[in-house]
Amino acid sequence: MDSSSPPGVLFRRFPPEARSVPLARRFVRSALRGVAPEAVDTAELLASELVTNAVLHARTEVEVRVWSHESQVRVRVGDGRPDRPLVPREPRPYAGAGRGLAVVEALASSHGAHVGEGRKTAWFELWPQAPAPPTSGWDSVPVYGRTATVTLIDLPYIVFRAAQQHGDEMLRELTLTTCVEERAGVSSPELLVAGDVANVINACMASALEETVIGGATVTLDIAFPLDAAPAVDTLRHVFEHGDAAAQLGALLTLPAPPHVRSTYQWVLDQLVTQLSGGPPTAWTLLPGVPDATFVEVTPWDAGEVEDSSVPTVAADDDGRIIAANAALADLLGWQTDELIGRPLTVLIPEHLRERHRAGFTALRLTGRSRIMGRSIPLPALHHDGSLVPVRLRIQSQEAVDGRTVRVGQFMPRATAPGEERPVSRPDAGPSARLHTGAAAASWAGGAEATPAWERLSLLADTTSALSSTLDLREGLRRVCHVLTQQMADWCVVDLLDEHGDAERVCVVHREPRALSVGVDLGRLPPVSDNARGPLARVLHGAGPLLITDIPSPGQAESALDARQLELFEQLGASSTIMAPLRAHREVLGALIVVRTGHDNPFTEKDALLVADLVKGISLSVDNARLHQHTRTAAERLQRSLLPRLPKIPSMEITARYAPSSTTAQVGGDWFDAFPLSDTDTALVIGDVSGHDLNAAVTMSQLRNMLRGIAVDCQDRPSEVLRRLDLATLTLYPHSTATCAYAVVKGPRNGPWEVHHSSAGHLPLLLTCPNGDTHYLDTASGLLIGVDSTLPRPTARDPLPAHSTLLLFTDGLIERPGESLSDAMTRLRRHTAALARAPLDVFCDELILGLGAGSTDDIALLALRPAPPGT
Repeated sequence: MDSSSPPGVLFRRFPPEARSVPLARRFVRSALRGVAPEAVDTAELLASELVTNAVLHARTEVEVRVWSHESQVRVRVGDGRPDRPLVPREPRPYAGAGRGLAVVEALASSHGAHVGEGRKTAWFELWPQAPAPPTSGWDSVPVYGRTATVTLIDLPYIVFRAAQQHGDEMLRELTLTTCVEERAGVSSPELLVAGDVANVINACMASALEETVIGGATVTLDIAFPLDAAPAVDTLRHVFEHGDAAAQLGALLTLPAPPHVRSTYQWVLDQLVTQLSGGPPTAWTLLPGVPDATFVEVTPWDAGEVEDSSVPTVAADDDGRIIAANAALADLLGWQTDELIGRPLTVLIPEHLRERHRAGFTALRLTGRSRIMGRSIPLPALHHDGSLVPVRLRIQSQEAVDGRTVRVGQFMPRATAPGEERPVSRPDAGPSARLHTGAAAASWAGGAEATPAWERLSLLADTTSALSSTLDLREGLRRVCHVLTQQMADWCVVDLLDEHGDAERVCVVHREPRALSVGVDLGRLPPVSDNARGPLARVLHGAGPLLITDIPSPGQAESALDARQLELFEQLGASSTIMAPLRAHREVLGALIVVRTGHDNPFTEKDALLVADLVKGISLSVDNARLHQHTRTAAERLQRSLLPRLPKIPSMEITARYAPSSTTAQVGGDWFDAFPLSDTDTALVIGDVSGHDLNAAVTMSQLRNMLRGIAVDCQDRPSEVLRRLDLATLTLYPHSTATCAYAVVKGPRNGPWEVHHSSAGHLPLLLTCPNGDTHYLDTASGLLIGVDSTLPRPTARDPLPAHSTLLLFTDGLIERPGESLSDAMTRLRRHTAALARAPLDVFCDELILGLGAGSTDDIALLALRPAPPGT
């Protein structure tokens, strides 16, 4: 657009103040008398956006020029800061700032910006009834003055976009807030400097991103940045720190930044200051102690990842509404997947935990902090039929590409006390056919040249790291495919054989996600017959690696399996492929297939040798992952089989909870037991055998059975029962030690009751009265089981008031690294006092949730509450 003004132009200058925006709107409306009302309304809106932009970022006198001709409208908005360029933003539906230029782009017939002598002008035109004007856009304006190159290595792109959006919203609110120094501790001069340098950062980042291909979770940028801007960046960091602190206190409308968003922007600012001062760059992925810096945590959220996961998973938005759930979760909790979408997350949470959930979710939104984020929490989930399903819940926060923060929760079933669990409600719906990839677009060099040794080793290390970064086998294989498509292939496919020899396609990844076709399906493959001669069948029988540079057409297939594979090659546009068996311990586990398309150099024999090396490590990892899963499943079944069924005793409520360690193979030495000795006596037992392995579980089972037999046979005081157990253990299992607390609750059906108890090195019983009084029953302590059976053991007697709660527990409930046992036991007393009148199920669940979160040890607890009839 010509910068000169035609005859009839009207113009007015406005001061750099907020009141200039409504004045400019009225000026534009008065200058366009006689123009169609729709055009006047649009011109008024767009001029308002450009004047607002100039007032906020240029802070010089603003000149507005308006003229019209034959229903066409032209508006120019100029300021005196050519060094402050316009920074267009990609429209994001959840953004609270940065939409003004996008509105101009959407509504104007033509728009643009240019820089003259000491001035910058943004303009737009409206041509309601005329042919479309020439294409236009915002001209990029170079950064003024001397610059230095700042390198941001492995910038988590999606998280940074969220951080950038949050920073813009906070600066906008601080700029428009009265008494900002009182509310946020930031002075007006500091705020002006922060706004200027934030605009420069946005402009420099936008310029660098224009020249960079974004294809993966992270990106490396070389940014030309003003050499003298380090002090201003420090000021921006100061403003953000104080602004975020004010937001956490509720002094601002802008919510605090989530921890990973906050740390990302802090890292960017640190890198700018460090490198402008001559320091070296530090990669985000190598920064110690930064949350969400791993491969999976910085990956943009996508519903496909939820749907593809074999772990029961649900995702919710910031309002707590379910936006994605997979079949595994629906199976576990008795829902249809489609029924869950749009419902509040509380439909999966028991009634007695919903208020705690709402408080925690609200605190996370308002403060950006959470006690349970990223930790494995044992608690009950709510089944569709109203029963409780014990799980370990792990929650992560991820950023969606549209700017939303998404909370993703995984519900891992856990071993439980009988009566606390329920079976899966409906049969497995089979593997999901949903396809999701996120491969990076990093280029690879094809050709016949040999792969340098260091590149070969790097590729081997990257694939091993990708598989070892997760215990989910399918996710690990998907990550391997991402690595291979970054470095040596266009496509990567993985097929696995199950224990029956049936093949399943579990992963199809392209280096450009948009290249994936709807027809590229996952799931079961046709049967692998013994006499099949096609390449895939041969590989699944152990042949290969096979190098194929002349791909047959689907019409040449000799079996359904061959046809399926050749159809896939046709869909992928394959020109050459290497197909290799995944084999471990003389057993074929599946096949890895890498593909190049016609525009790249075909694979060579040297590439086939490289793939042969790769599949050795991949096969071993696949075998180990399967072994881990089998071990975990067997351990969990064993643990469940060892947990007793609790008796139904008149006038007694008895509840137990067991939460296996989140860091072991789900089997250990903790146990509890309860059984009647007579019409008036009930035995309670809690114990812990040293170790967290199969031997500990076997020993625990043997000790439990011996104690049952001794207790029923001798019907003696608790100290004598433990003495006999100690003697039997030293005789039969001389290398085993254990702690144990044994108690007998005595009393008629209507009360009163007494508890007779003795402890062999175990934590004392805790009695919580209905009024909240608590005290430990610690007057009958003795040595561990398996040390010396000749030493005397005491027995104590204590009254057990009606409606009080007697708690037996193992150390995993309270012990924490760096905390004294005394402090831990005091903390438990406070919790039980607060829960004194809660139902016994709620009492136990709240203890596990409040104290067991993040515990690395097994947790067992047994609670008894006497309740006279009619009360």
